Amino acid sequence: MRAVREPWRRTLRRDWQLYSLALLPLVFLLVFRYVPMLGNVIAFRRFEPGGSIFGEAWVGLRYVTMFLGDPTFWQVFTNTFVIGALTLLFCFPLPVVLALLLNEVRTRYFQRFVQTVSYLPHFLSIVIVAGMLMQLLSVEGTVNQIVRAVGGEAIPFLQRPEWFRTVYVSSEVWQTVGWGTILYLAALTTIDENLYEAARIDGANRWRQTWHVTLPGIRPTMVTLLILNVGTFMAVGFEKVLLLYNPLTYPTADVLSTYLYRVGLESNNFSYAAAIGLFEAVIGLTLILGANAISRRTVGASLW
Repeated sequence: MRAVREPWRRTLRRDWQLYSLALLPLVFLLVFRYVPMLGNVIAFRRFEPGGSIFGEAWVGLRYVTMFLGDPTFWQVFTNTFVIGALTLLFCFPLPVVLALLLNEVRTRYFQRFVQTVSYLPHFLSIVIVAGMLMQLLSVEGTVNQIVRAVGGEAIPFLQRPEWFRTVYVSSEVWQTVGWGTILYLAALTTIDENLYEAARIDGANRWRQTWHVTLPGIRPTMVTLLILNVGTFMAVGFEKVLLLYNPLTYPTADVLSTYLYRVGLESNNFSYAAAIGLFEAVIGLTLILGANAISRRTVGASLW
């Protein structure tokens, strides 16, 4: 037992500066990620503001039964699933495509220019992005001015439920695709140039080299990011939806996070909101475990 403790203590004394750097992140995770998980108990207890933080009385699965039988919840759940699926469908492969295209650019100045322009939207605040969308898509905005110029009629994009998903996903693509290429471009630099040379000797053109050398080379990075994206599948961006939606677009825009905000904070029904939030967390955990298992069995790469 002593032989196990001494090396650990010596390592700690020798590298205490490095370990101290991890102290604040660990405290942050503990205080803001793990301790709040104790509050999930109110999903099974009746909570009253001003009372015990762990609820007043045990009610079991009452709130779970309530939201499972609520048509509004299933409409919100469907919206979350559809928007999450569309976001994953477009925002996951497009950074790969952009990274591959940038990797083929031989003019370094042009490559850096494209990278800079594509990265910039990521650094804009969600509030600024929402304000830009409201200005561009208003009835008198730039988009409708173009529509009128070609002979069409103005479309109130942000008041039409059928347009909300298109607006949301398009803005997500514009804001995240450029930033998402960073990891893929870094992964591309690790691919051995000898593999490309061997492929050229075998007569492979650029498309064949990309398919048989480049994509397998960045596959571990792609799989890791895909698993992480699947894990956050149901966590559709709360801030952007809250800023863009309105009662007219609730049928397609209202998602779990905004529904929880209205039910929990505006209506003070904290136990009901906690039950829905716990349900969402369980689905996210199931998705990430399932994606990891499928990835490990099919492509041989996984997070754990």
